[in-house]
Amino acid sequence: MTDPVPFLTSDALGEASGVSHAFFTRKGGVSGGIYDSLNMGYGSDDETDCVFENRGRAARVFDLQADDLVTLYQVHSPDCVVVETNAWMLEGDAPKADAMVTATPGVALGVCTADCGPVLFADRKGGVVGAAHAGWKGAFTGVLESTISAMETLGSKKDDIVAAVGPCIGQASYEVGPEFRDRFIEQSPSNEAYFIASDRQNHFRFDLETYAVNRLKAAGLSRVDALGRDTQAEEDLFFSYRRCTLRGEPDYGRQMSAIALTG
Repeated sequence: MTDPVPFLTSDALGEASGVSHAFFTRKGGVSGGIYDSLNMGYGSDDETDCVFENRGRAARVFDLQADDLVTLYQVHSPDCVVVETNAWMLEGDAPKADAMVTATPGVALGVCTADCGPVLFADRKGGVVGAAHAGWKGAFTGVLESTISAMETLGSKKDDIVAAVGPCIGQASYEVGPEFRDRFIEQSPSNEAYFIASDRQNHFRFDLETYAVNRLKAAGLSRVDALGRDTQAEEDLFFSYRRCTLRGEPDYGRQMSAIALTG
């Protein structure tokens, strides 16, 4: 029997009735090398059998099997889909989207990240959950608002929805160029607050986590948690695309964040 897989949790999500959630780290899996060890990304060049076993270990946290842990073909879009079964995992044909919601027990919704923001949602009165992959592009174009709207179509009321932003790249690690900052300020001058000057001239550091939190609050959520963990800086706990790029490594693993209705 394997040891339990470690994970982080949110106080806000913990208050939701009939809901289980986990922000997994990179620890507790079977992958080796640069994927050490709980790599959940089928999009990586890791051994498929290792990724499947890692997903199985994560699924067992929810008392489910690997194929019950549903993930998407993530494309940095604002699109959200409603999940009723685990059919596409069994068929190997995940839709291209970046958020999911469900009112079906026995299906865990998972998003894979390696610096982007994983955001989990729950109706605190029970009955509906959601998960979104929110990098800067997805958050900028509305994936968080799309998730909330989809939960409302399943019967949730906005006042009852709570959310948590999991481990993502921190502002101290997220250097961007002037064109990146200009895009945000063109959308709203108030977005300037999410940027501070970098050490390099005409470069800035972007606060993805706070941007996502404030988008959620502006959408009408009254309770939003942020775990405050920097994936690029905390190498022992998290995979990071930016760290991989800075080092010139050939590939990188993905951690997963997941949520499910327990019954």
